[in-house]
Amino acid sequence: MIDWNPQYLYKKILSNEAEMKNFLEKVCTSDWNEEQDGGRTIKEATETLIAEFPEHEQNIRVYYERWDEMLNGVIEGTADILKKLKESKKYKLYALTNWSAETYPIAQQKYEVLQWFDGVVVSGTEKIRKPFPEFYQLLLSRFNVNAEEALFIDDNLRNVKAAKQIGIDSIQFTTPEKLNDELKEKGITF
Repeated sequence: MIDWNPQYLYKKILSNEAEMKNFLEKVCTSDWNEEQDGGRTIKEATETLIAEFPEHEQNIRVYYERWDEMLNGVIEGTADILKKLKESKKYKLYALTNWSAETYPIAQQKYEVLQWFDGVVVSGTEKIRKPFPEFYQLLLSRFNVNAEEALFIDDNLRNVKAAKQIGIDSIQFTTPEKLNDELKEKGITF
């Protein structure tokens, strides 16, 4: 739904692309970010990383001080699909999102599309994340959703495979156009 990428911020801060990529691959890594998605606080994450990489303290602190600069807006075609599904009133729409409990409310306030769901389960709040099966089960049980009647959509193949393993039909998102076609193939109309 939202175009998020740390490179949007660090292209403004670091002098060249190689330096930026190195920093994001070696210091503020995806694995480190996933720990916040799993419930670790921003304060703890920041201090832990600074202790490991004191020479990068300023750039580490900027990660969350200017986190909203990593957001590049709504993926319009996807938001259009969600809006049509919502307006059709044929389906319940739930978000199962890997997101820090501290940053999700910022994005939700900034982007109306994140308020269109009938229910949301945020990994950082629950302290568990995709692809762990318990996270999917939490959404199913909380909102009384039957796995065999659900459809899961995610851009991360790892998360799609995990959903399929517990019996949830899934689509890996690549483009809004392809998603629209795949929904039609599955008989989902709006």
